[in-house]
Amino acid sequence: MSNIHHITLPKGFLAAGVKCGIKTSGLEDLAIVAAEKDASCALLTTQNQVVGAPVLWCRSILPRGYGKCRGIVVNSGCSNVCTGLPGLKDAQTMAAMTAAKLGASPRKVLVASTGIIGHRLPMAKIRAGIAAAALRLARDNDAAVLRAIMTTDTREKFAVVRTRIADRAVTVAGIVKGAGMIAPCVATMISVITTDAAVAPAALHKALTAAAAISFNALTIDSDTSTSDTVAAFASGAAGNRPITAGSPAFKRFAAALSEVCLALARAVAADGEGATKLIEVRVRRARSAADAKIAARSVADSPLVKTAVHGCDPNWGRIVMALGKSAAKVDPHRLKVSIGPVTVFARGCGRTFDSAKVSRYLAGSCVTISCDLGLGGGSFTALTCDLSRDYIAINADYHT
Repeated sequence: MSNIHHITLPKGFLAAGVKCGIKTSGLEDLAIVAAEKDASCALLTTQNQVVGAPVLWCRSILPRGYGKCRGIVVNSGCSNVCTGLPGLKDAQTMAAMTAAKLGASPRKVLVASTGIIGHRLPMAKIRAGIAAAALRLARDNDAAVLRAIMTTDTREKFAVVRTRIADRAVTVAGIVKGAGMIAPCVATMISVITTDAAVAPAALHKALTAAAAISFNALTIDSDTSTSDTVAAFASGAAGNRPITAGSPAFKRFAAALSEVCLALARAVAADGEGATKLIEVRVRRARSAADAKIAARSVADSPLVKTAVHGCDPNWGRIVMALGKSAAKVDPHRLKVSIGPVTVFARGCGRTFDSAKVSRYLAGSCVTISCDLGLGGGSFTALTCDLSRDYIAINADYHT
């Protein structure tokens, strides 16, 4: 994997990941992703009311959620959350040090941190890490960058989409970390996305917001929204296309490519949820409204009883119906139909006769689809989650210690 490019595959970007001693594992724990010159940038951050110092810093330099930036510095192993004014100064120092290495203003460098809440960053290690990463910035360090942003993740997560816009080859690439404390908006998720398309900052933010609505914000592992969630997208313009604006013909094509990358990243997070053995898609359709569809889908996806049933390959449709009914969405059991994979298990107020062994075999697969037809309107939404295993408890019981 060391020779595979993903985050630097779009032209105009360099990156590096290094070991600076924050993680007790001794693995990579600090990364820089930088544009070779100022790039359009769009930012999405957590909706948790308790946020980390890096989130506060990013919001301060991009108050509208978009603008021009040179890059982002990310550390794992310590989230720099609930650390007061000293923590904010540490985030500012990370930006300033990185900016100095890039020849940029500190207010053009984003910061993201992930890890344990309530601990100050080991700034001597951070300073050494930034200096080391800056020296290694190149287009052949992408694997180290991925490892540097991971915490309880078990695998690297990246996605690349190539397309053509106005007869120019354009690449959109993304990386993401996240396995627990996942229930966006946006969710403990950090994602960096790069593209060599020329995109106006406001248009990039609009496209990213729309992409997140059906990907990152459709994702839940454990219903807990992180204090540090950050998604940052950078557009270098090195592809040489005419700058894309929200009203241009090229916007729809670019937005589709960005959504494809974000959805692939979100699915990868769900599949790698803490202790997970399978990805679960909860598809709700014909809800009374789009809002109701999302509420209903999330209720099923967040249900520990549904998630444990899937883990145990138990076709217990009663738990799915329960989760729909407890939600704030309008549900009429006499109009409701529920399917597990291709098999209808509930319809018109009653359970259906079905081959439970066949459905159990389906549930044993690595990807499970639960379909819920509410029969009340035109709203639809698909939520992404994973099963709930004993390992999830073990991971989180021992996380701090």
